[in-house]
Amino acid sequence: MSVGVSTSVPLLPTSDTSVTTSTFSFVDYVVFVLLLLLSLAIGLYHACRGWGRHTVGQLLMADRKMGCFPVALSLLATFQSAVAILGVPSEIYRFGTQYWFLGCSYFLGLLIPAHIFIPIFYRLHLTSAYEYLELRFNKAVRVCGTVTFIFQMVIYMGVVLYAPSLALNAVTGFDLWLSVLTLGIVCNIYTALGGLKAVIWTDVFQTLVMFLGQLAVIIVGSVKVGGLGHVWDVASQHGLISGIELDPDPFVRHTFWTLAFGGVFMMLSLYGVNQAQVQRYLSSRTEKAAVLSCYAVFPCQQLVLCMSCLIGLVMFAYYQEYPMSTQQSQAAPDQFVLYFVIDVLKGLPGLPGLFVACLFSGSLSTISSAFNSLATVTMEDLIQPWFPEFCEARAILLSRSLAFGYGILCLGMAYISSQLGSVLQAAISIFGMVGGPLLGLFCLGMFFPFANPPAHRAAAILFSVLFMVQRSQLHHSHCCGPNGQSPHRGHAGPAPEPSDHLPCAAKTSVPPARVLPEAALLQKPQPGCPHGQ
Repeated sequence: MSVGVSTSVPLLPTSDTSVTTSTFSFVDYVVFVLLLLLSLAIGLYHACRGWGRHTVGQLLMADRKMGCFPVALSLLATFQSAVAILGVPSEIYRFGTQYWFLGCSYFLGLLIPAHIFIPIFYRLHLTSAYEYLELRFNKAVRVCGTVTFIFQMVIYMGVVLYAPSLALNAVTGFDLWLSVLTLGIVCNIYTALGGLKAVIWTDVFQTLVMFLGQLAVIIVGSVKVGGLGHVWDVASQHGLISGIELDPDPFVRHTFWTLAFGGVFMMLSLYGVNQAQVQRYLSSRTEKAAVLSCYAVFPCQQLVLCMSCLIGLVMFAYYQEYPMSTQQSQAAPDQFVLYFVIDVLKGLPGLPGLFVACLFSGSLSTISSAFNSLATVTMEDLIQPWFPEFCEARAILLSRSLAFGYGILCLGMAYISSQLGSVLQAAISIFGMVGGPLLGLFCLGMFFPFANPPAHRAAAILFSVLFMVQRSQLHHSHCCGPNGQSPHRGHAGPAPEPSDHLPCAAKTSVPPARVLPEAALLQKPQPGCPHGQ
């Protein structure tokens, strides 16, 4: 992921032509508005269907009847945010294709959840992933895990909501707060009213829009520069095509070890124990469907990564032939993609609007998943254990109110992000540092049957330290190459990487633990009051 708020001045081809803020055509606005209206319509359809007969189980878990295909696309969309759509091509454009080796981590990063985490969670018939922590340790650990997750997601949602709107405003003239409010309100309505089923089916639609938007940029851009073969030749001539970097130095920006192996633990924290993903696994109609949906994410993730890398390479080839203006070259790195899209797709009505729809689809899918998962853990972990006498109708109203409340809270976090630029950097760091301890707690419980409640504190501290070391590697690796530049891109120029450029979530390297079958033997006690199941 990549978020930038300050400017960066790498040595890039420039021209003296000034650039004025681009405006969209009427067709572009129509395409963009259609995205919002269709997303809202899908959510309202599932909200109105069976209105008055909904249960908490339908609202929070889609009645545990979802199929493999929609769950797989929803899993993909949940963390494919607009931040990643803007950040990864910029990363490739500036530092080369070394980042692509992150794809090597996807195999183990999805295979392990499919065969370890999903069977345990599914057979325990959980609603919140943090219920497992109470079964394995005690209630205090469960509450701490839940509060930590809430803290993590609320801050991150502020970034996901604000950062793409900021970049869009700088390049296209889109009103900043109109964009933020539109995203927040539309997402709030269909998430709060439609529940998880509405979120999953809107994710399916938004994933297809993301694919189409990125594909349009690749096709049109490559045609304008002479084809993908020419793109590859230009990138090779300028040293952008990276080989396998086996340097063991942890302070090198990207190496095979930090990407392929460290990325496994990033993937485990996202696809193994994160509530937004676990909730989708548990909404599947069978355990086999949940496992298959996890398998299906692997080729989709590889395709998404390859498309993002191709956009970065096409962008580089294009600006070698048609140099950037001075204004563009001095922009924040994460605005490069939007400038490129406007340059390449101008004169093609509807396509700039399609890419903006792609960008906002990334934000909508991530934000809606967060709202729904936050409402679920709050209801299941913090409210129902203390107030089990809630009737079904009141529980449904409270669940919808929680989703709506978190939406308002995230709008507030977006405003705070606008006031304090450093919050954007801190938020991504917190996302990584929080994911590590939570993954550590789950691994401790599943792989070490002798671990008792006091042991989880040591595990959490250990994983926190490891993730902070990895964050340090991401922040300071720009100092390792000659003249302060990345060692993977010799032509990047003497300007150091800006401190606020964060290419991806945190990764760490920890020895893998052996799976013990005892973990799967836990049985969830039957609650006295139904939790909407």
